[in-house]
Amino acid sequence: MPSTYNYLGIEKMETGENAGTWGTKTNTNLDIIQQAASGYHSQTIAGGAQTTALLMTDGDSTSVTDALTNAARNQVIKLTGAITGSQIVTFPTDTEGLKIIFNGTTNAQTVQLKGASDTGSGTTFSATDKGKKMVYMSGTDLIEVTLATDPAGSDTQLQYNNSGAFGGAAGLTTDGTNLNILAQGDLRLQDTTGNEYVAHQAAGTTATYTITWPGAVATSNDQILTSTTAGVLSWVDNSGGTSWQAVVTGATQTAVAGNGYFIDTTSNACNLTLPGGTLGDEVSVVDYAGTFDTNNLTVTPDTGEKIQGESADATLTVATERAGFTLAYSGASQGWLLRNN
Repeated sequence: MPSTYNYLGIEKMETGENAGTWGTKTNTNLDIIQQAASGYHSQTIAGGAQTTALLMTDGDSTSVTDALTNAARNQVIKLTGAITGSQIVTFPTDTEGLKIIFNGTTNAQTVQLKGASDTGSGTTFSATDKGKKMVYMSGTDLIEVTLATDPAGSDTQLQYNNSGAFGGAAGLTTDGTNLNILAQGDLRLQDTTGNEYVAHQAAGTTATYTITWPGAVATSNDQILTSTTAGVLSWVDNSGGTSWQAVVTGATQTAVAGNGYFIDTTSNACNLTLPGGTLGDEVSVVDYAGTFDTNNLTVTPDTGEKIQGESADATLTVATERAGFTLAYSGASQGWLLRNN
């Protein structure tokens, strides 16, 4: 029974055949396997519109540049030449296996790859696509294998998944160190649903500046961010506004800077002692029950300090019904002064 050949053209010799030539034929078969596993072939398809049939010859391992004889067997094939019309390149239909095809042609023309008897359209390099394709011969059809492609877009653009291929994000660029969001685009922090977000955005027209965030979280509750002229942020205690306290009904109360006090003198007079002052400190007071005219409020400064520029340790007596006022510390010379009267 004579030898047979598989779809790679490897000779399958019958026992007792080819006496004295087994060595040569075996070496040829090994060369054929090498071509199929890692062979490279350069094939010109220069010229006008035409069909170029890449072939595979049984029992022949000859590999010559631009020779069609065994071009189809190689794993990597580069198509070359100046083409002036649309090209069709075919592969033997009954073969199988992966191949990588480079489109190294010049001029803007399409190059279609397909099986010689393929009823499908195979795959086509567009007129401007001078890239590469991985294809698979199934034994009947040529099928493109879709893998990650070359990066898309322009230089410095970030890449993203664009329907299963690389896309160039025109609004996101990098110099290798910094990320740029162009055209007043947002940095969006999505919530858990993905439906809502918090966006960070630059002004429409702005000078270039840098904000440097603190190196850690706030050290206590209610701290706020403050900035230097260089844009360096840090946490500071929130000294703005008045922190109002629960109603005071006792005969004495020691004030704390920044606090406000509702004083109820319905049952007794009250003495409010001010803290040691620091420039800008404030203490606010309100007659809670409208009884300061009956049971007075006495405001006493810290030892050695003044109220309304009076001599040290002088007191302020409030006897006006529904009185409300704020004392602000101005320094040692005038001490605590009424900010509103």
